[in-house]
Order: sequence, then C-alpha cells, then structure tokens
Amino acid sequence: MSKSIVAALQIGSLPGGKGETLEQILSYEQAIIDSGACLVVMPEALLGGYPKGETFGTQLGYRLPEGREAFACYHANAIDVPGPETEALAGLSARTGANLVLGVIERNGHSLFCTVLFFDPQAGLVARHRKLMPTGTERLIWGKGDGSTLPVVEGKAGRIGSAVCWENYMPLLRTAMYAKGVDVWCAPTVDEREMWRVTMRHVACEGRCFVVTACQVQPSPAALGGSVENWPDERPLINGGSLIVGPMGDVLAGPLVGEAGLLTAEIDTDELVRARYDFDVTGHYSRPDVFELRVDERAKPGVRFIQD
Repeated sequence: MSKSIVAALQIGSLPGGKGETLEQILSYEQAIIDSGACLVVMPEALLGGYPKGETFGTQLGYRLPEGREAFACYHANAIDVPGPETEALAGLSARTGANLVLGVIERNGHSLFCTVLFFDPQAGLVARHRKLMPTGTERLIWGKGDGSTLPVVEGKAGRIGSAVCWENYMPLLRTAMYAKGVDVWCAPTVDEREMWRVTMRHVACEGRCFVVTACQVQPSPAALGGSVENWPDERPLINGGSLIVGPMGDVLAGPLVGEAGLLTAEIDTDELVRARYDFDVTGHYSRPDVFELRVDERAKPGVRFIQD
C-alpha cells in the first residue's frame, strides 16, 4: 500500500528531566493510534534536553567549576542505548504500530552524542544515527558521529533516513542519504526559524522525497522562572515550526508554531516516481564521470587494539 499517514510530534523536554519527558512522550499513545500514523518523528535532543543558552562555564582558554557541575548534571540526564528508556519507546512503537524516529542525548561512557533512534513496531530499536557535526558551542558537550551510523531503514511509510538540525545543510551528507534511496527524510531539530522551513522544502525538492521535521517547543525563560543571558525573558526559547513537505517542495502540513501537538499528513510513495521523472539527484541527473563521492562507513573508535 503506497499511501500512509506520517506525523511530527511537536513537544519539548521538560524541566523534570528525562523521566518526566518520557512520560510526556508516552502520553501521546492514544493520539498516535487515533491519527493512524505509521511514522512519528520527534524533535532533536528530546530525551536528555537541549539546554539553550547554557554556557557550561566555558571561556576561551579556561573552564569554571560551575561549568563542570552543569556538564555532570547534563550527563546524568542523558540516556544509555539500549536502556530503560529505549525499552519504553520500543513498547510505544509496538502498541501504536508506528515507526518512531526521535532525538536523544546518548551517553557513551563519559562522552555524549546527539543521536537519532529508529524504532520498529515488531523489532524495537533497529538503528541509530549520531550527529556528524555539532554546531557552534554544541561541540563543547557533544562528540561527533562517524560514518557507521548513517542508516536508511525500511519502515511502514517507506525507506526512512534522518539528518539532525544543521546536518541538513551538509550537501555531501544529503547526497549520501539520497544515494541510499531515502523515501521519507526525518529531520529532528531545535531550529525554529523561517529559513529552516525553506531548507526543509529545498531538501524535499532536491531529494524528491517526503520530509518530516519535528522541532521542540519550549516556554520563555520567565515562564520557567529564570533568565537566559542575551535572550528576552518573555520570548519562547524554542517556538516550534514542525512541518511535513512533499517531494516537489509543497507543504503538506504545518508549520505548527507556539504549541505542542501532533501534526499529520497523508503521503503516497507512488508520487516519488513521478517526482523523480525529471530530477533524480543520484540517478539519471548525476554525473559520476565528473563528480565522485566516497563515504567511509567504518566505525572510528578513539583507540583500536590489534592482536596477531
């Protein structure tokens, strides 16, 4: 069956941490079932959090003790993969019959990664993608993924792949994902800006694929009872903007702005053939005699132990 319902679940990390946020995710179970969605995409860093405005006590050339404490708290709120949170999410996928794609902060020893997890209703956790390039000061707290976590998996809505937030601006990453035959491009993010929505339409049109982007929504510092340096107290920290886009760049649903909710649209993967009739970026519209892209998918651990 080529037609299906896909969804973006626009919610935000809660002040109570990963446990409270997980309960919030699970509370949408009936809404997902009622929507008939077979794919639900959730925002970047949803479990673990995106501490917008946090400096982690860092200045060029030195780091303050309070920054180390902030990182320790952030590390404690990250999740292990696999772990109890992934078990709960696998259960949600099974009960709703939907593939789930969502952003988490993954704890691997003492390093953290901004990671996307893929869940299948029958198989549970089937894949992960670690963000290749954290943006700006995200590099203080997140490691970089390698080429071993660039999955495109079979889902009920088609072949599913993901790029996180500003990874979507990396042309070579996009090309690699197109070459893997992605049908539904999942883009967890915390970028609320209008240019992000333009980017999502561009990715859909360039890749001739469906795009589902899910953005966090976070209240203002004042609503949270605090303040963030150089940020207006009454301005929402993250204002949403989740969107679903068709393979010609047409907006199918959204943007959902300023509130939590489940955004849905019907897609038809039969439309991908028609869309790629005149533009197949890694197929008939490519020039391999002129341009060549090599993708190293080997895992790159920090240390390799070699024995004879």
